[in-house]
Amino acid sequence: MTQYLTFESLIGKQVHFIGIGGAGMSGIARIMIARGIQVSGSDVKASTVTENLQTLGATIFIGHSAENISAANLIVLSTAISEKNPERLAAVQAGIPTIARAQALALLMNGMRSVAIAGTHGKTTTTSMLTVALQSAGADPSFAIGGMINASGINAYSGSGDIFVAEADESDGSFLHYKPLGAIITNIELDHVDHFADLDSIYSIFHDFVSSIQSGGFLILCGDDPGVQALRTKLVRTDISIITYGEGDADWQLSRVHLSEGSSIGRITHNGKVLGELELKVPGHHNLLNATAALAAAHQLGLPVASILDGLKNFTGSRRRFELKGDVEKIRVIDDYGHHPTEIRVTLETARRYAGTGRVIVIFQPHRYSRTKAFYQEFAQALNLADHIYLLEIYAASEEPLSGVSSLLIAQQMDPLKVTYEPSMVEVVERVTSEAKSGDVIMTLGAGDVSSLAPVIVRSLEDKM
Repeated sequence: MTQYLTFESLIGKQVHFIGIGGAGMSGIARIMIARGIQVSGSDVKASTVTENLQTLGATIFIGHSAENISAANLIVLSTAISEKNPERLAAVQAGIPTIARAQALALLMNGMRSVAIAGTHGKTTTTSMLTVALQSAGADPSFAIGGMINASGINAYSGSGDIFVAEADESDGSFLHYKPLGAIITNIELDHVDHFADLDSIYSIFHDFVSSIQSGGFLILCGDDPGVQALRTKLVRTDISIITYGEGDADWQLSRVHLSEGSSIGRITHNGKVLGELELKVPGHHNLLNATAALAAAHQLGLPVASILDGLKNFTGSRRRFELKGDVEKIRVIDDYGHHPTEIRVTLETARRYAGTGRVIVIFQPHRYSRTKAFYQEFAQALNLADHIYLLEIYAASEEPLSGVSSLLIAQQMDPLKVTYEPSMVEVVERVTSEAKSGDVIMTLGAGDVSSLAPVIVRSLEDKM
């Protein structure tokens, strides 16, 4: 196994991805193809992602079968793949080395000036912002992101530069493999309750993540976030630079914030010196903070602040992060990935400004039974910011149902005049499109397949008009 665990030794070998259609897996596969590695992979169904990989040169199998791995020298697994998967079983029997997705990404990051972006919320957006800003400044970084960048329509790329930007997911602890030169931690809250029993467990994994940063590297922390500040009091490393950002007393300070319907602006001060205005084409106070973190990281990598500020002006968002899917007679349809109460609250505060005098109508699909059970009261409080909420049933992901846990738990905590429990997606689309009026914002919200409704709603509104 060890003979393959360097990037160089994989050149000319075949790497097989079980679950290649996933966002993280497909991104790594894309970079490996660009770097001269033979790639094959399987997934349960074809998609535009698998078709694109096939166009790039990957061998794609639809459905899982032991025969699919016959030519493989290394197997890459997503965390969702069962131990009973026939390809995984065949790999064990054949003695083919198997590594996790994060280990494969770590191989690609090794030897580069890597930055890993972590945190309970904002990882994808901050990673995308840093990537776009670096590209604009001419750095041509490699990157691997959990979501698509709107401007380019891709989530991973092998650049010609020596910088690698990666989204670092704490959900299963796999981000400890990365060992980056630098890191950003945007915030820390309890989440992924299927893996972490309590907040102390979350702090422990983030502490280990900080310990994995290379000596001589850097760590960028949000000074405004209580969870991050609690972590900071536990840090003992003196061999890395620790930089803070936020609206309070921080190395990189954001001030004079102005939020409008579709954009945001704030003044940036570094160590007491005013550097200029941070302007974004995306709305939301949280996005100004994300951009400040990206600016701080780019500065640590040696890029000119003025170039990065210019680059951030070009950022137009990430897929499923307050993404405008259509505007029909001034009824705007937004899709968003938010699936934690804090994310939902921030997203709906932004939606409220975006809607102006119009209503905010939300279709929310809770993600995972464990998360719903842990946070149903907090979900209800956050969703109350909308004018009306349609609750779909829980998207299970990989979980088995929990007795007594359904979306009704959330509905029962809310004003019955504001919430409608409706498990039928067809019925929800019909009801939302029939009641929508000019000026309203309709939002599909959640990490499951609720996003599929957004284009259906747009077409339904077009037919109605």
